[in-house]
Amino acid sequence: MNKDILNTGIQNFIHKNLSTDIVSVITQNRQFPTVSQKELASQIEAKKKSEHKLPTWFNSPQIYYPEKLSIEQTSSEKTARYKASLVAGKTMLDMTGGFGVDTYFFSSRFQVVQHCEKNPELSAIAEHNHAILNGGEAIFHAEDALAVLKNSTKNWDWIYLDPARRKDHVGKVFLFQDCEPNVLEILPVLFEKTENVLIKAAPLLDITKAKNDLNYLKEIHIVAVRNEVKEVLYLLKKEYEGSVNYKTINLGQPQNESFDFNLAEETNAVSQFGPPEAYLYEPNRAILKSGAFKAIGNAFGLKKLHEHTHLYSTEELIAFPGRRFSILSQAPFKPKVLKKKLAKTQANVIAKNFPWTVAQIRKRLGIKDGGDTYLFFVKTMHEELTVLICERI
Repeated sequence: MNKDILNTGIQNFIHKNLSTDIVSVITQNRQFPTVSQKELASQIEAKKKSEHKLPTWFNSPQIYYPEKLSIEQTSSEKTARYKASLVAGKTMLDMTGGFGVDTYFFSSRFQVVQHCEKNPELSAIAEHNHAILNGGEAIFHAEDALAVLKNSTKNWDWIYLDPARRKDHVGKVFLFQDCEPNVLEILPVLFEKTENVLIKAAPLLDITKAKNDLNYLKEIHIVAVRNEVKEVLYLLKKEYEGSVNYKTINLGQPQNESFDFNLAEETNAVSQFGPPEAYLYEPNRAILKSGAFKAIGNAFGLKKLHEHTHLYSTEELIAFPGRRFSILSQAPFKPKVLKKKLAKTQANVIAKNFPWTVAQIRKRLGIKDGGDTYLFFVKTMHEELTVLICERI
């Protein structure tokens, strides 16, 4: 950590060059004797990455940035704030502290948070920024979290960890076994030191497999930001043996959308099916990720178009956690007829439980992308392929 980067002149240079091409910054003649052009470029690039994801950091003076990969991997402010709302107490151990975003928000909910990060430079950066942002009481350990855990005689009210893909693992990660630390291996150790564990996982990780593998699982939180699922959180309570509660949240639409259900409710629910009526409803992606395909319909009194078409309809318009559409008209799927009618039409195309992909529909029917019209290509309750011409509400 080169603290000369924090000098006023250098900070001003970084701020003024946020729109400058990174390659041109690197190839410029050296601007400052104690800071290389590569270091300047790295600070500029990471700060730019933070503008929308971490506005508190971006808008604060004297923030020191790590490599951009650390910014890409860290929680956003919105998701970190949500995580912090789930926990509270006197003490917390953040086993995978990284850039310190989660620790910063956790520190407002605990008397003290301990931040663990094996990379000494990243640990120092997180500690520096935490002080600059006037975060709550926090202790920073530049060492492996398991060592801190095993060497401590204290217990914590909560332990939090965000396992990362193992360095020797190639490809996408779907299982906890593919991550480091391996949660399934260390859970017994964690529960020797705490009653409560919060685990963050990437959306690709198999929720059903995780649910079956994790002992004492109480809640699963699926967190989306602007209808893009960002995190899945697993909340564990020692000795808990009840049914798993699912909590979905879609942050910023412009207001938050939430829908909660119990796994037993979804398992035992029976969907009501019906033809498309006046209005069409598409659940937000947090709900779709949760698998609440029956519970959501029952909760809002909706009729589902087909068992595997996760779209719903009503005759009267209702409030709903997802997108709502007015059905202007509908037609059977007859490609030759539709091609004459829709060729060169501009519309948003959605395919649900349909034999053609969106790309195939566009190409074969000659539909251009965009506009205010939405075309839903779906299978309905009687196995009929249908096109719904809609307008978003």
